[in-house]
Amino acid sequence: MAKQGAFTFVLHSHIPYCRSAGRWPHGEEWLHEAAAETYIPLLRALYDLRDEGVPYRLTIGLTPVLAEQLRDPLINDHLNEYLETRIQAAAQDGSRLRAAGKADLASLAEYYHAMYSRLLADYRDAFAHDLVGAFGELQKSGHIEIATSGATHGYLPLLERDSSVAAQIGVGVASYEQAFGRRPRAIWLPECAYRPAVSRGGFESPGIERFLEEQGLSLFFTETQSITGGQLVGKVRGDAVGPYGVLAGRGRPRSSRLTRRTTFEPYYVGDSDVAVLARNSRTGLQVWSGEHGYPGDGWYREFHRKDDVSGLQYWRTTARNAELGDKAVYQPDRAAERVRYHARHFASLVEEEIGGYHSATGRYGIVCAAYDTELFGHWWLEGIDWLREVLRLLAASEIVETCTAIEFVDRHPPEEAVALPEGSWGQNGDHSTWKNPDTEWMWPVIHSAEQQMERLVETHPSAAARSVRDALDQAARELLLLESSDWPFLVTTGQAREYAIERFRDHVARFEQLAAALQGASGSDVGAMAAELYERDRLFANIDYQRFRNREHLRASIAS
Repeated sequence: MAKQGAFTFVLHSHIPYCRSAGRWPHGEEWLHEAAAETYIPLLRALYDLRDEGVPYRLTIGLTPVLAEQLRDPLINDHLNEYLETRIQAAAQDGSRLRAAGKADLASLAEYYHAMYSRLLADYRDAFAHDLVGAFGELQKSGHIEIATSGATHGYLPLLERDSSVAAQIGVGVASYEQAFGRRPRAIWLPECAYRPAVSRGGFESPGIERFLEEQGLSLFFTETQSITGGQLVGKVRGDAVGPYGVLAGRGRPRSSRLTRRTTFEPYYVGDSDVAVLARNSRTGLQVWSGEHGYPGDGWYREFHRKDDVSGLQYWRTTARNAELGDKAVYQPDRAAERVRYHARHFASLVEEEIGGYHSATGRYGIVCAAYDTELFGHWWLEGIDWLREVLRLLAASEIVETCTAIEFVDRHPPEEAVALPEGSWGQNGDHSTWKNPDTEWMWPVIHSAEQQMERLVETHPSAAARSVRDALDQAARELLLLESSDWPFLVTTGQAREYAIERFRDHVARFEQLAAALQGASGSDVGAMAAELYERDRLFANIDYQRFRNREHLRASIAS
């Protein structure tokens, strides 16, 4: 039977920059937990499927700031320590709980001891302390497509200067190229946040797609309502072929007929060569929905109730409205049964979605199921097993083929273009999660730093002295870090409010310290300052501060 459509998981992986910036409860252990509970198990599942000969495909995004941290020797040492402490904690729990007559909890402690022991063995032996390289090998074998993102996950629509938008994307692409030996094709926009062209300060700032096009990126992802609420601007005509086998975009003739808008199809954005795919809402809700999503099933492990001594989780969800003290003991075997059931249900749902679209239109569509990677394994312990089973089932489907997002767009290029509205995948689909009464004070500080960085580039257009150039490069790193969308997000959600404010102010202070020194520096003092700060913020080793050149000024010069 001929396949009727395609499916891809799009997993967006991101952890804020937290190297040497605290441990429990906020800081580097965010990364340790995500690596131990999500990235290592995910790699193990994908490698096992590959070794079984399962012909799966999916799309995985690794933000540059996450990949840089995972490649850092200090992070690797600390992750080893973390896994060893988890093994020790489980062993101690087993003795303590068995002595207390709690045999069921003691058995779970042994379960955790075996789990963390396997994770440590995989990290040290199978993946040789190189998780980024392990993902890269799966990309080389064609099983995954790795997407990039903004360098530090900066919230692009709220940045004031085009230089910052261009630098977030350009540094992200350069970091990806260094990690994987090739340039990326796809990007997950930070927080799925997009803005079209806008007039600011007497100049028109291009839509985000133009910055992507500049870096050779040909695909990004958006929220459902951005497509269903977007305005079609025409139907593609002509058969010009672009550099990746897709229809050439700029100046592409268009008809005036407006047709459908659906998440089953990719679209070009405006008259660019950049395509967009939207998340399928039905499959998304099946996982994300707090009321009906799989992770809330009563047999799955409860995330929030933790042992008072070790912090290990020995209970199951039981009921969505059950108080933590009323949670029943976790039973891994029963949870595994629910994984198999939910995987079959999801695979059937995907086939239903694809089959329904094909029957209604005769077209070969795609279901794009996009999630935060850290949901699986970390928040939803059984989620990695669920992903593996879904991929196995869909790889054998007679209706659906699994693919990467880029593969689909290459084989089925857009036939229409859409004008996307401004928005994000945050609450209300707008920018309010990142700019609101609790965070408004941050944005003038960010905008001031953006302008100051442009002035530094103008003052030092081509720094000859190594010490000055090092300081300028470090100022660029600190600007990228203070632009991170994580700080206002954490303030808004209250998850780590004071920590986020401290981190934001710390990066601002470091940036301002460098900027002040650079105003009159020419000797070793500014170089020593830059070296010290680089050791604290050790990322983007090959950054070029000139990426922050004033682009509005350049456009004005070209226009004149």
